[in-house]
Amino acid sequence: MITVDDIIETNRMITENKLDVRTITMGISLRDCSHPNIDQFCQNVYDKITRSAEFLVKTGEDIEAEYGIPIIHKRISVTPIAIAADSCHTDSFVPVAEALDRAGKAVGVNFIGGFSALVEKGFTHGDEILIKSIPQAMATTDIVCSSVNLGSTKAGINMDCVRDMGEIIKRTAELTRDSQALGCAKIVVFCNAPGDNPFMAGAFHGVSEGDRVINVGVSGPGVVKHALEDLKGADCAEIAETIKKTAFKITRVGQLVAREAAKRLGVPFGIIDLSLAPTADVGDSVARILEEMGLESCGAPGTTAALAMLNDAVKKGGLMASSHVGGLSGAFIPVSEDEGMISAVQKGSLSIEKLEAMTCVCSVGLDMIAIEGDTSAATISGIIADEAAIGMINNKTTAVRVIPVPGKKVGDVVEFGGLLGYCPIVPVRSQYSSAAFIARGGRIPAPVRSLTN
Repeated sequence: MITVDDIIETNRMITENKLDVRTITMGISLRDCSHPNIDQFCQNVYDKITRSAEFLVKTGEDIEAEYGIPIIHKRISVTPIAIAADSCHTDSFVPVAEALDRAGKAVGVNFIGGFSALVEKGFTHGDEILIKSIPQAMATTDIVCSSVNLGSTKAGINMDCVRDMGEIIKRTAELTRDSQALGCAKIVVFCNAPGDNPFMAGAFHGVSEGDRVINVGVSGPGVVKHALEDLKGADCAEIAETIKKTAFKITRVGQLVAREAAKRLGVPFGIIDLSLAPTADVGDSVARILEEMGLESCGAPGTTAALAMLNDAVKKGGLMASSHVGGLSGAFIPVSEDEGMISAVQKGSLSIEKLEAMTCVCSVGLDMIAIEGDTSAATISGIIADEAAIGMINNKTTAVRVIPVPGKKVGDVVEFGGLLGYCPIVPVRSQYSSAAFIARGGRIPAPVRSLTN
């Protein structure tokens, strides 16, 4: 049983090294809300969410006050709307997004995820409606997040959806140009998406989950960096061991919060996602951990190897601390949300090509990357296809969250605010077109490693 005594040793981590619980996320099934009338469905959704999550925010605040552990966000994830609303007689799910937005605001959460579709092998009618609704839904809501899973190791890659998502992202950027294309920051395109991820914008309540569940995402890149500062000259084995022990302590904090929140809310505890989630604040950066290992700047040769060691050690430490590790778990490398990544892009040591290589060994993929507004939809689709291929072949989760900011060019900086931070426009090698390849559509077959039965 984890007690307060177990985390006394982490006090300095919390007060000096920016250790926090990044999110308590309540997953809520909406499968019992289905109705052919869209208005009635929206009402059912609003009622289910507000009833289920009525005390979520207060519970998080109470735990934060009692234990002195910062809990940055309280969030909700729901059954992918393309599934939950599939029986609705409608040509748009924008009203559903608006109902989610109202419900999330009514209970006071920071974000609500699940305006999502799972289409790795093909589209249902509901999937098609949802994907077409994404741009308007992101433009007319504030806290709703959207995700589309278009590939998996078992199924291959839905290249029709890859083509569509380039257009969807471009359309969303245009509809939210007044807010620096912020709508695109709420869209994630996945391969091998997990159904128990508590982090936004990709969270949704997986179809194999129960009616409700509590998932917690912890953070702490500053804690890991601080632990490595005393290891000047140490070899890689000692560095990995130190990261593992630090991740163990971080995960114990998250497990305490998760179990306490689940008990108080009367909801089953699901998983701890122990991803190192950075912010744009100094001292809270994954890139700075890599530099503490000996890289002059993130992006230098050796960066992928250092990140691989970090990611593996974090997972090993978390698995020692909890038998309920899930979600993504590892290290995030979002450019706009990581002060060290931002600096590396600005000095030219980190490119989108190097970031793609790093995604082979990290938790997710190309995340929170601002690109030129006139980048073509086909180029964006090509980026999505490349990341999905990495995920499919390597049997891991990969994702793309790129933001083509209208009117912005390389050299400009885009301010998003809050946890989303700011980002210099990252150059994309797009002088050669992939449009003919993307236009082919169809499905890239699953790799031979999918035949594991």
